[in-house]
Amino acid sequence: MRRPPLSGLLALAATLPGVVAALSGWEPAAPVAAVVFGVAIVGSAFLLAWAAEAAQVDVSAGLAVAVLALIAVLPEYAVDFVFTWRGGAAAAEHGVACKAADESTSACSLALANMTGANRILVGVGWALVVLIAWRRSGRGGIRLQRADAVPLAFLTVASLYCLILPFKRTLTLLDTAVLLAVFIAYSWRVSRAPAGDPDLIGPAAWVGAMAKKPRRATVIGLFVAAAGVILLSAERFAESLVETGAELGVSEFLLVQWIAPLASEAPELLVAGLYAWRLHTTEALGALVSSKVNQWTLLVGTLPVVFAVSSGGTSGLPIEPAQREELLLTAAQSVLAISLLAGLTLSLRAAATLLVLFGAQFVLAAVVPPDLHGKERIGLSIVYLALAVVVLVRKRRSVLPLLRDGLVTPYAQLGDDLCCTTTAGRLRVRDRLREKIHVRS
Repeated sequence: MRRPPLSGLLALAATLPGVVAALSGWEPAAPVAAVVFGVAIVGSAFLLAWAAEAAQVDVSAGLAVAVLALIAVLPEYAVDFVFTWRGGAAAAEHGVACKAADESTSACSLALANMTGANRILVGVGWALVVLIAWRRSGRGGIRLQRADAVPLAFLTVASLYCLILPFKRTLTLLDTAVLLAVFIAYSWRVSRAPAGDPDLIGPAAWVGAMAKKPRRATVIGLFVAAAGVILLSAERFAESLVETGAELGVSEFLLVQWIAPLASEAPELLVAGLYAWRLHTTEALGALVSSKVNQWTLLVGTLPVVFAVSSGGTSGLPIEPAQREELLLTAAQSVLAISLLAGLTLSLRAAATLLVLFGAQFVLAAVVPPDLHGKERIGLSIVYLALAVVVLVRKRRSVLPLLRDGLVTPYAQLGDDLCCTTTAGRLRVRDRLREKIHVRS
């Protein structure tokens, strides 16, 4: 392609209104500002995703995993860090309540709301979306992952089991940071041992990847810098406008922060995964979302206490209110069920539908449950998630230990031709070996 794809130009154009508004000091009405800066974040997230994909042409596998995975989810981190920073400032001023006497929602609860919403959207919508699109396109009733995909699943298991204890705590502390960052570092080191492969690029990423070496690297760096700049300019304004929109329209700001803000930052990731599924690159699509879940459930959750400590000027930890403990329990329970459904490295159509239906059930229950029972529906739904996980794990019990062994200790070289056949170079090596065997036998 000699010209940049239309999708790339549209993403770039989407960032311009937010940049102009931020640099000019324009102060639109809160709902308008939420749309302008939200669209800018979505556009920048697309640019980041394409730049991260194109960079794999030049960057080693280890560095790609350790750095590019973090860059790809920068929008979600930026938005959540804004709410966490405000929570720390509120805690320093008002104490553990994190709010003034005339405020209905504490700033600390908004930080956790954004994180739990992002995690639940990624699994409840993203994982299910990939399977449903694949079923629509090919008629197959499920997706099978490669054996090497046991690596992110195993570390996601470790992180999810640890996060099950968070709902029973009153604060998210620096000790939690140490544990979750240790899991993320171990995961990054583990996947850095994977052999390098030929990236399968499409759309704008393919256009950038096909450039000559110097222009390609300059374009990738330029996209990273431009997208990061847009996010830094837009994240705080987006967060402010969401809270103000809730106050002006009488809509719960907690609801806007938990679901609308993550949708803006997660939309590019979900759309890219959906595009891969539409092109029947189903294993890559689901594998990418599993890896993203590991990043968010370890690095994102683990860094929140650090941001809060710097903002508040203390080390007491990010307060977890009763409602947030229920949200954390529901998020961790959803993760446990999702992992159990993937224990055999397959996600069936029925399993995907289960994740999607249960994700939607939380909104239905919240609407029909009487006000005096609010919160109980989250606990009940968490019990349903965990009970289903136990049933699935009992049925797949023979797959659990092999999955953990492959994910945590088995060298990549021993993960079989299942891994090598995921790249062009690997397929060529298999072809050459088959030819050698035929030649020897003849």
